[in-house]
Parts: sequence; C-alpha cells; structure tokens
Amino acid sequence: MSSQGQNRIAVDIGGTFTDIALDSGSSLYTAKTLTTPQDPVRGVIDVIRIACRDAGCESAAIGSVIHGTTLATNALIERKGARVGLITTEGFRDIIEIAYERRYDQYDIFIDKPDLLVTREDCWTVPERIDADGNVLQELDTRKLNRLLREIDRRGVESVAICLLHSYLNPAHEQKLRDLIQARRPGLSITLSSEVCPEIREFDRACTALANAYIKPLMATYLTDLSAALIAEGIEAPLFIVTSGGGMTTLETATRFPIRLVESGPSGGAVLAARIARECGIDSALSFDLGGTTAKLCLVDQGAPQRSRQFEIGRAERFVKGSGLPVRIPVVEMIEIGAGGGSIARVDSLQRLAVGPDSAGSDPGPSCYDRGGELPTVTDADVALGFIDPAAFAEGRVRLKPQKARAAIKSKIGAALKTSANQGAYGISQMVDENMANAARVHAVEHGKEISARTMIAFGGNGPLHATRVAQKVGVDRIIIPRDPGVGSAVGFLSAPISYEIIRSLYMRGDNFDVSAVHELFAEMEKEGRAVVRAGAAGGRLDERRLAFMRYQGQGHEIEIPLPAGRLGAGLGKEIRRRFDRLYQQQYGRTVPNVDVEIINWAFVAATPGAAIKSVPAPRLQSRPRADGRRKIYWGQQRRTLEAPCFDRHRLKPGDGIRGPALIVEAQTTTLVGPEFSAIVDRVGNIVINSVKKGGGKTNGE
Repeated sequence: MSSQGQNRIAVDIGGTFTDIALDSGSSLYTAKTLTTPQDPVRGVIDVIRIACRDAGCESAAIGSVIHGTTLATNALIERKGARVGLITTEGFRDIIEIAYERRYDQYDIFIDKPDLLVTREDCWTVPERIDADGNVLQELDTRKLNRLLREIDRRGVESVAICLLHSYLNPAHEQKLRDLIQARRPGLSITLSSEVCPEIREFDRACTALANAYIKPLMATYLTDLSAALIAEGIEAPLFIVTSGGGMTTLETATRFPIRLVESGPSGGAVLAARIARECGIDSALSFDLGGTTAKLCLVDQGAPQRSRQFEIGRAERFVKGSGLPVRIPVVEMIEIGAGGGSIARVDSLQRLAVGPDSAGSDPGPSCYDRGGELPTVTDADVALGFIDPAAFAEGRVRLKPQKARAAIKSKIGAALKTSANQGAYGISQMVDENMANAARVHAVEHGKEISARTMIAFGGNGPLHATRVAQKVGVDRIIIPRDPGVGSAVGFLSAPISYEIIRSLYMRGDNFDVSAVHELFAEMEKEGRAVVRAGAAGGRLDERRLAFMRYQGQGHEIEIPLPAGRLGAGLGKEIRRRFDRLYQQQYGRTVPNVDVEIINWAFVAATPGAAIKSVPAPRLQSRPRADGRRKIYWGQQRRTLEAPCFDRHRLKPGDGIRGPALIVEAQTTTLVGPEFSAIVDRVGNIVINSVKKGGGKTNGE
C-alpha cells in the first residue's frame, strides 16, 4: 500500500456513473462522471483527470490506485462473456444439467431454468478418476485429446473450464490436462476448478469454474488495458482491485480469478456502512446503496457486513433461491435488484405500473438527460416531483431538462393510466421504493433478522433522495447519510484492506480428528495467502484468521467456526467442538445430542490491518440554520405541492438541525428529509435523520 502522505485514488465504475475519491492525506476530493460503456477505461481516465485537477495533484504523486467495477457482474447478467466449454470426468458430462436434482419451484410447469452459461454440446469428458480420499483410481487418459481440441475449435470455444471429480483433494489430473492443452492451444483461456474453487460439491465447483472462464478473457483484456492507460497517464503506482469480499487484491490475482470481482463495486459500499456503524456505535444497521442502475442492501451487525461463501447470479426469479447461477466465492452478502435512477417505468398489458429491472444506463440515459432517451425513468420522476435541482445534477456536468421528464411520464405513464404527470411521477417513485423495501424485508427474513430496529446507512447517487421514503415503508426510524454519499462505494474502497481468503476441503469427523493433517493443510494455505497479500503490501503486520466449516453428521450445510489463534495443539478437536456447540445454540436455540460433528472445509484469511476507528458522539441540537433557498415539491401522499427549504450541505455545521420537509443539496446527490423526519448534523458531518413520530426529532437536547 502507499506510504503515509501519498495520494490514494479509488475509482468505482457503475452502470450509469463512474465515481472517484482522491485521498491526499489531509483532504478528500470526489468527482462523478457518466460511465462510458463502450470503453470503460476512458471513463476511468476522465474522472481521474477531474479529481487530480481539483486536488492540484500531479500523476506522479499518486501512491496507489484502488479500483472496483461492475463489469464482471454485468457481463454475467447480460451474457456478454466468452463462449465457454467444460471438460469433466468421463461419465459426468451432465453434472450441469442435473444440478441439484430438483427444481427451485416444483409446481411451476413453465419454470425458467437458470442459464448456466454452457450447452451440453460444449461439454466434453476425459477418462480419469480420483476417489473421495484423493487417491488415483484411473490415470488420466489423453489419447483422444487432439480429437477433443478439434471439437473445441469447431464449436468456437474461447475459454475452457476444467472440473474433474474430487480435484479439490488432488488437482494433479486437472493440472496435467491444462499443461497439455496450453502447449497445443496457447491462445485458449483455461480455468481449473481446483484453483478457483477447491471445495467439495462438484456442481457448485463446476459453475464457479464456468463463470470464471466466461468472464476471464473480457476482464483480462479490460484490466490489462486499464493498467496500460494508467501508465500512459503517468500513473505508475500499484493498481489494486476490490474483491466481492470487501478487500483488495493484486492485478495478477484479479486477472486469474475475475469471478472474485462479481460484487466488486457494491462491496465498497458495505465496507463504508460498516465503518460508519463502528464509528457511531451502531450494533445493527442496514446498508442502503442506491445508484443509477441497481439498489444494494446489506445487513451490518457488530460493525461487520454479513458475509457468505455462496452467491447466485442472474436469478430467473428475483427472490427465489436456486433460480440463478451458483458460485462459491467469499462475498459480502447483499441483495441487489434492478432499481436505480435509470430504471425504466412502463405500464404493462394489465394496466399495472412496473419499474425496472432494465435501465437506461448512461447512454442514452433518462429522458431528462436529453441524450436521446424517450422512456420515463426513476430519475425523470424525481425531477418531475421537484426533488432534483436540474442545474446542479452530477456536479453540473449533466444539465437536466425537466420538460423532457414530464413529457415522457405524461405520454408513457399518464396517458395509459389516465392521470397527470405529477401523479404518474409519484406512482413511479412509490413503485421503486416499494420494490426496494420488499427486497429489504425478504433479505432480512431469509437470515432471521429484524429490520425495523436497524439504523439505515444510505448512500449512492440516489440513496439519500429515497432513504426516508424507503425507511417509512420498512419501519426504520433512524437514517445516517455519511459525507460524500454520492460516491460512497469509492470512499469505502479507501478503507478496504488488502486481503485474500483461501478455502480447502478436507473431510474430518470429530471422533477421528487428525490435528497433524489440519496443521499441514493450514501451512499450505498460509504460505499461499500471505504471498498474495505481501505482493501488494510488503512488510508490516497481517491480520490472520483460521476457520472451520462444520455441521452435525448428515446435515446439508455448515456453519462457520473461528479457530483459536496461535499454534494448533493436540486439543484442537475438542476446542472447536465446544465452539461449534456454542454457536449452534446461539443460532438455532438448541444443540443435537448424541450426534457427531463433521468438518467439510477449512479457511485461511490474511489481510492488512484496518485503520483505527474514532468514535463519533451522538449529535446535539445547537442551531437552526437559515435556508439557502426554497423549492416546490409535489408530495404525492398528500396530493399537494409543498414548498421545501433547501440547504447547501457544505454550509451546515455540527449541531445544525433541520425539520422536514427539506432538501439538503450537495454536488453529487440530494438528501430528502421527509415531512415525518428531522435531521441533525453530527461532529464529523454525517446527517442523522430521525423519525419525528417516534420521538427521534427530540432526542439529544432537541
């Protein structure tokens, strides 16, 4: 990482905007520009130039570049990756078709199966067999390999995933097959399941390897081009890529395993929300990140975002587990829906108003951008309702045309529903807010959590604008809008550690615990994990964790058990059994007597230490600032136009209190304080919004 005093840059590419945060050590400079989807690298360089100009920073003075992107996710969702093929063990050609041997909705005879990236015609097998203990039962037979490669050529396959049975225990056959193919087809991209996902469960492992192979050529080209463009710009600083787990990794690792980048951009927002929660002493929070294309919600408990080892991409049914492409990677667990400023509104054949998931993106963008878009979007609705200042949108780089927004809403929504442009805009706003609220409820219920008692931490280009409206729907009474919320994910990147997580499968029962085998396994993982982190952070202390994934014998899923620090002694088996029983009791209210435990996977995590957290006291009301102006807004709940005071956020001081309805305007977003809420600025500049009905408007001396 860069030494103290050097300028650090964090860039986040979203579906609509590309954001930047430049940390000079003493000041933070931010900027936002429209994403350039045909050439994302150009958008990155453009926004870096803007931030460097504002900060008076020369390219040579940049110490590190941290980058997060949604390109990997978009390529998977939009199916814009390479043509992939799968090579597996003879007799197991149909593991992708068979999947879990069940349907995600067993009663739907018209069910849409998840698109698993590869057709049966692009799946091939090789004779070989390794057993469940890692022993070779049948040596790899490559006599027909040339015929297989000719089929790969004929089918136009650009990238191959190799997933052989039990290769997570013994990868020798996968490695030998890769070496032979590379020697004969050096231009073919190859992914080994034993490298990208060395875990038990061959279907999940195959899907992860396929997803990695699918986006590997695209991401390798993009990352290489980005690195070259930075050097051409005079920026020779290290380039770090943000992973789905909320950490950073090196360019080389990101190029090999781009599947770890599928939630790269959104994870930065979760990191930001977790830091705000720790600073403000919040035990349970809801991270709410609403951008131009999607909305992301994440539960934050005890200052840490919820994490998972499994993730689904492109679900056929938005809230139905099992309807998407499963991948097994370390990931910040969140729910993401197609609801953002660019989400398109329409009236369907049953005269129902619907919003998203498709987006107008940055090109042509919403109708009010006046760049050729003719369909009404959420941003058009917010402009028509008066919530957005057309002259100040996106730092003034995008001049909005309110008349275009109203015309699109009137012609596409108002005419179909026989209502006014105001009511049409209100309907769009209500629909998208309800979609986000429903996603939050589902996400919380799936994890057995209560949502109404949480504090919402809202950011993103549209998050502060919709926060109080979504909070009302889910019963949340307290909202925090951090500083620079419009580029929240980029700001979060600056807090992310350089980290790497490795998981290996080694089956073991509690009654036959082999501590020497565990010690040997961790020695290998620790060597690999430390090497990856040290490649980006030479020297200094590392934070390290060791984990076991355990379950009662016969169960289908595991829970994560932290292992003790230090040397793994002879009593390890008994100690982790005690820890398992305690955590199982906490999660499920009971333990299962007279049943042995089994350990499926082991994990090692290495990371650079996080920055020290300074606690922020609760704000106290000290003054009522004078409004900088007033704006008419249409408040659909009351079916009338209100005159709302407008405040420049940068002029507000700690202790300033504002009663809703009000608009707090800054360069990259606007915070709407609804009539049922009041706001106060805390010591570090966060806007803390409380529900007046719950007495929140009178707390802390107010």
